[in-house]
Amino acid sequence: MQKVISVLLVFVSFFTAHFAQIEIRSNPEKYNLIDPDTAALPSPVEQPVRDDFVQLSEVKMHYLVYGNGAPLILIHGNGGSADSLKSLAQLLANHYAVYVIESRCHGQSSDPGVITYELMARDVVEFAQALGLEKPLLMGHSDGGMVTLAAAANYPDFPGAIISCGSNSKPSGFWPYFPAGVFIKNLFQHDKLNDLMLYEPDFTAEYLGRITCPAYIVCGEYDIMKLTDHVFIHNSVPGSDFCVVKGADHGNYMRDGRAYVLAMDWLTEKGL
Repeated sequence: MQKVISVLLVFVSFFTAHFAQIEIRSNPEKYNLIDPDTAALPSPVEQPVRDDFVQLSEVKMHYLVYGNGAPLILIHGNGGSADSLKSLAQLLANHYAVYVIESRCHGQSSDPGVITYELMARDVVEFAQALGLEKPLLMGHSDGGMVTLAAAANYPDFPGAIISCGSNSKPSGFWPYFPAGVFIKNLFQHDKLNDLMLYEPDFTAEYLGRITCPAYIVCGEYDIMKLTDHVFIHNSVPGSDFCVVKGADHGNYMRDGRAYVLAMDWLTEKGL
């Protein structure tokens, strides 16, 4: 029965997502549908200048640093590690000191037994304080994008700016096939990282309205989150900018240079 329900949800999600793409393609200016040009990418900074750990209040956090300059903290998604956004970090390192952190319960960072977006946001703030990073730029993908939103909402004076890629405001923001698959997987092998996707976050308009720094809300045209939820986040974050990456799924644009181009174009426009 669960397989039948999952198949039905996939079909429903496919058709509703198809109509969402029609809406995007019919109104490219409204949704800022962009196709970043990756023809002139800089050479990647191959090796990190630091590979280290820092002890926070609850977590011994592992991190890498690529490049030099103003600080930019890069935050991976659920189940990821410092390798997840390595190619993006190596490109951004031409302009910033890119701190690639591993969230609690991920990679080589310690597992204190509990994980929430609020706690991960606090970890990021503690990380920056421990290393003396002032007004860092935050860029995150998927769960990492939610962490950037939580950090900016809970600590409005902390970030210089945030770029939140592939985020959702609540579990219902997913197309139904995705949480259905996670739920079934959790039945066979329970994992608190799966629970995180199934039951969090709960970002209300009031909560997101506490964000005061420059913010860029980004999603893929074929993302696993609904367009309506991305638009909700954009409309709730005061003064935020928004774009849909043409032809992109949930994460491929984070690895092939397109996220670098859109990030640098936006950061340059904002004078950051």
